[in-house]
Amino acid sequence: MAGSGKAHLRPADEVLIQVEDLVVEFRAAGKRTVKAVSGISLDVKAGETLGLVGESGCGKSTVARSLIQLPPPKSGSVVVNGVELTDLSEQELRPHRTQLQMIFQDPISSLNPRRRVADIVAEPLRVWGPHDEQEQVEIVDRMLHAVGLDPEVARDKRPHEFSGGQCQRISIARSLVLGPKVLICDEPVSALDVSVQAQILNLLRDLKAEYGLTLVFIAHDLAVVKNVSDLVAVMYLGKLCEVAEPDDLYANAAHPYTSLLLESIPEPDPAATIDESLDLVGEVPSSIDPPSGCRFRTRCPHATEQCENEEPQMREVSEGHHVACHHPLVAVAG
Repeated sequence: MAGSGKAHLRPADEVLIQVEDLVVEFRAAGKRTVKAVSGISLDVKAGETLGLVGESGCGKSTVARSLIQLPPPKSGSVVVNGVELTDLSEQELRPHRTQLQMIFQDPISSLNPRRRVADIVAEPLRVWGPHDEQEQVEIVDRMLHAVGLDPEVARDKRPHEFSGGQCQRISIARSLVLGPKVLICDEPVSALDVSVQAQILNLLRDLKAEYGLTLVFIAHDLAVVKNVSDLVAVMYLGKLCEVAEPDDLYANAAHPYTSLLLESIPEPDPAATIDESLDLVGEVPSSIDPPSGCRFRTRCPHATEQCENEEPQMREVSEGHHVACHHPLVAVAG
């Protein structure tokens, strides 16, 4: 059940990114406050892909944006490559952002429709260099080729002349021109056709290996997350529920919410029997006034009085598998 804690965090000297007690809040209508992220802690090793999964509105994208301090969190720590980003001024933060690049959900709207592809991809270079125009052209062409686009064809066109998948390739090329360490992928394939999704996922896998990238991959499609991730973190209403390697998580889900998410994956068999007993009860709570104790308790079939009064803490159920739940579906280690 959605809770807090740091039992799942690895030693700081072993990870590239470490986030602790991240809190992000927004002003809503009137004087109300949206508690978008409430005490999230997670980490990512260099060269690893962290899959962040959960239903719409749970705070996945807010966590991703907070890694690059857009917006800055209300409180908490974000350490990237040994640097505490939350302590930096806006001017001090700018060079560190070059090492954290982001790919957005809607590839078409993330590109300026009035600019040529060559100018879009070269824009980061015009800010950070190299400033030699011929060198910029060579880098842009190399990046376009790396993402599977012919530079001679694509360079002088504008985004509306490309498909959604091609626009996402352009977005990826733009994100790579500065040689970042971390690529944050905010649902990069959810707006694309299934066949195109596979192409983009394969491209990201190849680029990760070629350029030594570390990925934070956000999605609500659990099948996609399993295929691309080295570690999966499940979120619910601004809290972490469960953290584990994908094979372990999918085979031995310890959290009732994770189990329900996995059961919701459609089975490609029209004759398959639907288990209606797995339906969630109740409505999704408001992030303005979340439930006390465990945030998932109002929809959980296993909720007790303890869940109402105590917020669950992360604890290990098996090696590398952690869950924040008073009543996990598997036995707790030790």
